[in-house]
Amino acid sequence: MEFYATCPAGFEKLLAHELSSLGISSVRPLKGQTAFEGTLEDGYRACLWSSLASRIVLVLGRFDAKTSDELYEGAAALPWEDHIAATSTLEIEAHGTNDALRNTQFVALRTKDAISDRLLQKRGIRPATDTTNPDIRIAIRLGKSRASIGIDLSGEPLFRRGYAARKSSRSPLPPLRPDYAAALLEQARWYADVRHGEPEALVVYSGAGTIATEAASQALDRAPGLLRPSWGFTGWLGHAEGTWTKLSDEAQERAAAGADSRLSLICADTRTGAESSLRQMLRQAGMGEVEPRFFDMRRSAEDLSAAVGTLSHPTALVDLSWLREGALPEEAEALSLIAETAAALPSGTKAASLAPGPSLASVLGTAPEESATVLQGSQTEQLSSWNIEEVPERPLAEAAGQKISVLLSASDQFAKRLQKVAKLRAKWAKREGISSYRVYDQDLPDYAVAIELFEGAGTPERWLQIAEYSAPKDIDPELAHERLLDVLTVAPRVMKVAPDHVYLKVRTRAKGGSQYADEGTAPEPKAGRRRDGRPLLPQGAHLIEEGGLVFEVSFEGRLDCGIFLDHRDTRALIRELAKKTKGSKRFLNLFAYTGTATCYAADGGMYHTTTVDMSKPSLEWARRNMERNGFSGPDHEYVQTDVLSWVQQERHTRDRWDLIFCDVPTFSNSSRMHASWDVQRDHAELLIGVSRLLTRDGVCVFSCNLRSFKPDTEKLSKAGVEIEDITAQTIPEDFARNPKIHHCYLVKRTPRPEGEASAPEHRSAPRPRGASSAHVPARKGPRPSVTRSTGSRPGNARTGGHGPRKPGSGQGHPGNGRPNRGHGPAGAGPAHRSPYSARY
Repeated sequence: MEFYATCPAGFEKLLAHELSSLGISSVRPLKGQTAFEGTLEDGYRACLWSSLASRIVLVLGRFDAKTSDELYEGAAALPWEDHIAATSTLEIEAHGTNDALRNTQFVALRTKDAISDRLLQKRGIRPATDTTNPDIRIAIRLGKSRASIGIDLSGEPLFRRGYAARKSSRSPLPPLRPDYAAALLEQARWYADVRHGEPEALVVYSGAGTIATEAASQALDRAPGLLRPSWGFTGWLGHAEGTWTKLSDEAQERAAAGADSRLSLICADTRTGAESSLRQMLRQAGMGEVEPRFFDMRRSAEDLSAAVGTLSHPTALVDLSWLREGALPEEAEALSLIAETAAALPSGTKAASLAPGPSLASVLGTAPEESATVLQGSQTEQLSSWNIEEVPERPLAEAAGQKISVLLSASDQFAKRLQKVAKLRAKWAKREGISSYRVYDQDLPDYAVAIELFEGAGTPERWLQIAEYSAPKDIDPELAHERLLDVLTVAPRVMKVAPDHVYLKVRTRAKGGSQYADEGTAPEPKAGRRRDGRPLLPQGAHLIEEGGLVFEVSFEGRLDCGIFLDHRDTRALIRELAKKTKGSKRFLNLFAYTGTATCYAADGGMYHTTTVDMSKPSLEWARRNMERNGFSGPDHEYVQTDVLSWVQQERHTRDRWDLIFCDVPTFSNSSRMHASWDVQRDHAELLIGVSRLLTRDGVCVFSCNLRSFKPDTEKLSKAGVEIEDITAQTIPEDFARNPKIHHCYLVKRTPRPEGEASAPEHRSAPRPRGASSAHVPARKGPRPSVTRSTGSRPGNARTGGHGPRKPGSGQGHPGNGRPNRGHGPAGAGPAHRSPYSARY
């Protein structure tokens, strides 16, 4: 008889070896399958004992299938009446296409028609189809010109062992599929260790317990299919019940005899729920008597190393397939902990890993002996194996009183520097009442990162946002990557933040870009509101406190988290200016981003606020920030439009504001703008326009983050605009190393000589309270989207928070430490030169 066993891509050679070890001959690995020949008993044995195959198919025939008619005729020629009972239900599974047959659903339908017509002709009745629980499954595989068709003996896929539970509240970790766990064991040649009197397995990142369960199953001589309740061959007329009963009884006897086998099983993980999930899965697999030793690698690293040191001939199994793409903080911690554990392994240890990349090679100090690429879901993984003779001694860094394994010896200097500045910064922050601040800013040139700490409002949670400045082309990418991994290993330990609360942002130098490049990744709000009327927190977002106000931040999916910490003192200045403002108490926020400055202005007593930005998600975010701080009602409006065009249009209306904040992008070429924007080239025209929106005694706080920015004072002066540099008083102490993190100015209208008439555009005529600028008929061009909050108008007595802080006196690296304020691509323009540029 001819059979084939299907399997995931990359498993073919491993599966061929496994089938050969079962005594099956003529095994040939192919793409996505392994063909073999033998008796029906061999097919049954493969079903029962293969841990790697997905399905076992008995081939009934092969025929030409270049066209639909050839497919039909070839399938109809087979004696289906000898295989399918009159009352059986069918399911046809088709795989593959060719030039004429390009749709697998059509191939399955045409095959079903052929089989049904044959049975109608022979028996006078057509079989029914059932895609949920059929009595018999027919598998057809189509090549370029030929097709093979057969009976699926498996029924449900063989990796459904009957014990694996899905992710749930009781088992929070997603389980590794059993066939992938078995492939890891096969790659490590666990079958050889099982032949010892007492096999020893070390499972690092045991997850939900699948690897340990598969390892124990093989050690105790339990067939992978022992617990399966049903098989595909039971509905087949060719089924040999006696043969199957003999094999099944033999498997039960071997399992009973193997129950007394000894097994040393050490499992280690850092994730919550790993130990309980592991023990639960062993019980579900009928091996509750297996007692693994479990260690939390974060808390019990020394105990784990001591336990590993007692092993004589272990097989080490490492699963890093759970690391999501780009999860460098978790990867860095995992590699450091694995290195500490690997140092205790005896010489000659066999090891295998399933991981997204080759990073484990740097830990073990050598390339893998064998490696295969496999696809797990949509993620590509490397299935690798080693024979460890000696793990190289790794450099150590001291962090939080502990020695931790790192990749580079120089990282110990980084750890010492970070501990020093973190201690000093924490004292300063406590003294100033600040909970979110920058801790480290490229203090060591080689470790060119910025590290910011955020503490939750009303919660003990803490998060780190680490921004890496991309290295220039002349820096070895592998060296830069190893430095970054060490940063991600050391920083969470020093700052006492869990690695899954560490978020990495990479700032690169981009060409061109849009003012609103990241708007699509802003967190989407949940529907509904709390009982107090305030908005629900979007998924993945958190709340922090600053200056007596609460703000929403999100560290996932965007370069900017929702608040620029370097503008902390600028926002405090805006609140102080708001308190001193007299008259209509109107505030305008241009390029508003998430509206944090609007909240400060409202807190300072500004009755009316207008928040303008082109990004709808950012404006919704701004609205939520305002409402969480008690500022809602028709006096607070949000305008979604191109800011540059809007300013020019407003000059021709009677709308004027007492206080304006304008934090411009460095560059923008958004398709939704009428023209591109360059802050050095275009700032004067913008400020002239903004000055015309001020009341007679009004003031604008203007900011940009182009390091080389210089205001065109001559052009501004001729246009009647006065500009005063206040940058020094707006740089917080935690950004003092980088005094060019931003530029900040006060912009006012130049007083006219007494008796000189004002131009009409300088008229101060505030509109009635609550009136929207969208209702002014004199506006030209497209009408922007204007929305107002609903609810009660806030009072004007809110005066909490801190005033402007004095700048720090420290000297630092001139490199820019912040992204492009959410209005443009990170690193666009000369403001975002890599900090490496001053060194190499």
